[in-house]
Amino acid sequence: MGEGIVMALKQARSQKAYEKALSLMPGGVNSPVRAFRAVGGTPFFADHGEGPYLYDIDGNRYIDYLMSWGPLIWGHAHPEIVRAVTEAAARGMSFGVPTEWETRMAELVISLVPSIEVVRMVNSGTEATMSALRLARAYTGRPVIVKFEGCYHGHADSLLVKAGSGVATFGLPDSPGVPEATAKTTLTAPYNDLAAVESLFAAHGERIAAVIVEPVAGNMGCVLPEPGFLAGLRALTERYGALLIFDEVMTGFRVALGGAQARFSVRPDLTTLGKVIGAGMPVGAYGGRREIMSLIAPDGPVYQAGTLSGNPLAMAAGWTSLSMLAAAGDALYERMERYGQALVDAFVALGRRKGIPTFGVAVGGMFGLFFHEGPVTDYAAAKACDTRMYARFFHAMLEEGVALAPSQLEAGFLSAVHTEAELAETVAALERAFARL
Repeated sequence: MGEGIVMALKQARSQKAYEKALSLMPGGVNSPVRAFRAVGGTPFFADHGEGPYLYDIDGNRYIDYLMSWGPLIWGHAHPEIVRAVTEAAARGMSFGVPTEWETRMAELVISLVPSIEVVRMVNSGTEATMSALRLARAYTGRPVIVKFEGCYHGHADSLLVKAGSGVATFGLPDSPGVPEATAKTTLTAPYNDLAAVESLFAAHGERIAAVIVEPVAGNMGCVLPEPGFLAGLRALTERYGALLIFDEVMTGFRVALGGAQARFSVRPDLTTLGKVIGAGMPVGAYGGRREIMSLIAPDGPVYQAGTLSGNPLAMAAGWTSLSMLAAAGDALYERMERYGQALVDAFVALGRRKGIPTFGVAVGGMFGLFFHEGPVTDYAAAKACDTRMYARFFHAMLEEGVALAPSQLEAGFLSAVHTEAELAETVAALERAFARL
């Protein structure tokens, strides 16, 4: 057994903390998946993180593959990022007037993401996608958005239609609380089904403002685009005068330095980014062609604002993180993908050995593990996975000191500081976990 692996979890403090939280917050949490409803049991409460490790308040140590749901690409509490945030905080948390940090950050993002000529900083991925859709409707003068079943783009009203991730995990209706008229402005198609999108355009092309897509889906597990799917979306939107929006909140700086659009050589009109550009700080961004972005206030009539947008703490953390990624280059992403593929290969091989259907994918710093006789290419296949088996697997791995997503419909994430040592411990933990399944 590797050093630091925990075989019998102590959870007394987490249990007590959760009981208190239940009386104060819906489900005891501030974001639904944290409640462990998809896998059962009591969520552990974090105390601190260091590099690839997460420590809970009971003293358990985990190899962390959550990475705060993706943004911690340099792991927990990286010294250079902590230093940048500390120095920025000492000068002031927020000013409500411009700072040079915003300009430096914008310049760096534009230099790294192929499709972005002009960028606007916001405070979350939800805010980024919501704003990008408003902009797309204004630019085209059309009301309708096309999204894909199982793709989650934040909790704005028009996007909570056949969403994945937490919505799918809890089996909620399409979106209670969303007016029917709002829901009708969103059309859906199966992910990876280009023919279905063609049919939507044939029927509604003159009313469709944009197609929004996760270029690598991460909210129905990690699902790769089929060859030609993204290029087909690009061609369709161009033919009908609609915009193509890549939601790279999860994939941006995760699957490649320039995001999925760089990896798959497809350039969208607009791109949304999330907390990865702030090294985990609350931040998001949307950007794209200059002629489209010029409609945003104060240059144009499309209103969007935020007091904390571009705040110095997030900008300092993000600029430091992205600069480090730019210096590391493609070699870092290749190394993370080799690591992820090794995890996937071990998972699939163990499943075969035990007669348990398993499938997995790895791309850049993302991976997905499915209890399913693959492949998993869309939401229907993801929903058909054995979620009960995943719940047993999740808790077995947790007892072995490995923290995975508490839902099979979520992607896993690697960091630049996961090493061969953590890989060896994780593969050994997989073997022991499968022995108990």
